[in-house]
Amino acid sequence: MQAAKPLFDYPKYWAECFGPAPFLPMSREEMDQLGWDSCDIIIVTGDAYVDHPSFGMAIIGRLLESQGFRVGIIAQPNWQSKDDFMKLGEPNLFFGVAAGNMDSMINRYTADKKIRSDDAYTPGGMAGKRPDRASLVYSQRCKEAYKHVPIVLGGIEASLRRIAHYDYWQDRVRNSILIDASADILLYGNAERAIVEVAQRLSYGHKIEDITDVRGTAFIRRDTPQGWYEVDSTRIDRPGKVDKIINPYVNTQDTQACAIEQEKGPVDDPEEAKVVQILASPRMTRDKTVIRLPSMEKVRNDPVLYAHANRVLHLETNPGNARALVQKHGEIDVWFNPPPIPMTTEEMDYVFGMPYARVPHPAYGKEKIPAYDMIRFSVNIMRGCFGGCTFCSITEHEGRIIQNRSEESIIREIEEIRDKVPGFTGVISDLGGPTANMYRIACKSPEIESACRKPSCVFPGICPNLNTDHSSLIQLYRSARALPGVKKILIASGLRYDLAVESPEYVKELVTHHVGGYLKIAPEHTEEGPLNQMMKPGIGSYDKFKRMFEKYTKEAGKEQYLIPYFIAAHPGTTDEDMMNLALWLKGNGFRADQVQAFYPSPMATATAMYHSGKNPLRKVTYKSDGVTIVKSEEQRRLHKAFLRYHDPKGWPMLREALIRMGRGDLIGPGKDQLIPLHQPATDSYQSARRKNSTPAGSHKVAKEKTTKILTQHNGLPPRASDGGNPWDKREQAKAAAFARNQQAAKERKEAAKGKGPKPARKPVVPR
Repeated sequence: MQAAKPLFDYPKYWAECFGPAPFLPMSREEMDQLGWDSCDIIIVTGDAYVDHPSFGMAIIGRLLESQGFRVGIIAQPNWQSKDDFMKLGEPNLFFGVAAGNMDSMINRYTADKKIRSDDAYTPGGMAGKRPDRASLVYSQRCKEAYKHVPIVLGGIEASLRRIAHYDYWQDRVRNSILIDASADILLYGNAERAIVEVAQRLSYGHKIEDITDVRGTAFIRRDTPQGWYEVDSTRIDRPGKVDKIINPYVNTQDTQACAIEQEKGPVDDPEEAKVVQILASPRMTRDKTVIRLPSMEKVRNDPVLYAHANRVLHLETNPGNARALVQKHGEIDVWFNPPPIPMTTEEMDYVFGMPYARVPHPAYGKEKIPAYDMIRFSVNIMRGCFGGCTFCSITEHEGRIIQNRSEESIIREIEEIRDKVPGFTGVISDLGGPTANMYRIACKSPEIESACRKPSCVFPGICPNLNTDHSSLIQLYRSARALPGVKKILIASGLRYDLAVESPEYVKELVTHHVGGYLKIAPEHTEEGPLNQMMKPGIGSYDKFKRMFEKYTKEAGKEQYLIPYFIAAHPGTTDEDMMNLALWLKGNGFRADQVQAFYPSPMATATAMYHSGKNPLRKVTYKSDGVTIVKSEEQRRLHKAFLRYHDPKGWPMLREALIRMGRGDLIGPGKDQLIPLHQPATDSYQSARRKNSTPAGSHKVAKEKTTKILTQHNGLPPRASDGGNPWDKREQAKAAAFARNQQAAKERKEAAKGKGPKPARKPVVPR
């Protein structure tokens, strides 16, 4: 893999003399206190400013500060006018624009396209503090404020929308965000190298339009530069084999003549279409080769071409062998340089060792920022993920090569949390990252790693070239929990259990010391069809991990449980798959309260499946096999109802579906049956997360409706003598109590009107 200039080897900008700020300033008053007359760089972000390395604006701001630049923050500005974008004055070098730690559309809308009622990255959890497609809106306002100041676009929203992409909320393919935002350059992925290089060059007086050779950047071009070779990948079908034309002068009844023709063997037909083989050329090197993708107009109008473009994009993500890409938008090209070179351990330590205050900016006072409260006692130990799950965007954004911090750096951060962060009680809430147990796991051979184009190192099985040694992580856990003042180290990041079972010692260490009663893992499904489209291991890996978990839990004398997560309505999932998953859940005693429905995020492989009906994990053609897609709102609700088989509100839909599928045998009271034959007296079940999917501003809770049972009129469950199925005693008691409470309420109401004696107010509670 190519070498890169270390982040700490750049000469410092002249403003280094001001030194680090307690907080990056958010107002002119703070700038005056620091002695600044202006900012060199202003970062505009959709999140509240928290000076903590889990927040992108803090990492980029502190990194640029370490290079000697004066950096200001405009957090969650009022986007209705340009005024808020001018409050720190005109930056000397550029505006850095990001939507925040989340894509702004995913942040605001649920998978069912309902408006969320909260925002974890806003003080007080208040929703509505950022616009839809925030990167685009902020960039346009910055241009209105200071027309000639360059706009550098970054963050996960820009990273995942850098190419022509399917937009779930508009159900269409949109331009690269670079085009719509009118920004000058876009940084994608881990942007530390790119942002430092761009800032340094602009400080030398370079023009932003001349910065075209920085890895991990996208920009606008009007032609392919001289000395580059262009590979045309704008089409997908290759000519098929043309059958040889039979000689019309041969008598087919004359077997001797036929034998003579057969002895001639295959003869090349000069008119036959042939596949052109591009031979290796000493001049045609990968670092001077660009792949031309189908244009934006083509992928917008042809979903199969969209899937093809998505496949090519994902094949060119390994920094060791990726080539540049280019995609035409109208009359101009959007050029994508290869991904950034991963940071070394020394550079990771440098980035995480900067002088973060580790608390929100004082301007927020005592207001709580939910995202900060969740991570303030956690430590990020690595970046990247080689899992390649098709529904996830981590690999597309952070890459599949793991970037690790040193144990010394991690221990120093834990000590800093212990000594400086208010409210620390001795419990570290997480030592992890995108995945809990990929720390220091990598390919055994750097040469193989640089040449590999596989989207996953663990699917369909663990690659034999992958080193699955967990010893470094085990040692880190032991060192961390041995620190004075640290009572408990918990692991809350997602665990890759198919990797964990390769190291029983790790599982024992985890289960014995680092589980706080519950451990979340994500099998996602039980059936082979959807698991293959997700690139997730079979349920057998989960069963193996579960046995190990229970064994070591028992040995430790603890009571601990696994909490599995599953996805509904993922591409490749049929109604039968969801039915089988529901049966598995019931058979294993799981009742999911929070249901995760597939969310087509920009640029993910599963999103390409959802839009095109094709599978980009294999070569895409117009005749290639399709993928089962769940698009209708009714079918998405059905798949969620299967996941929540225990919720009476979904039973009518499930009964209808099971009968349609010819599985009416699953309706009844038996332990092997999925749902009852009859509805309960009241559908009183309400999800703990229901309020998060109601429209903003709506705080009214609808009154619960009583479901009438046709066989009885008193609100009780149907009796066996009525031909129905008896409920268990607890459900009967609940229904009877409900009926008595209703009657008592009616009597009180009549008593208040003077129509009868006043009854007791004590409610009837079932035992």
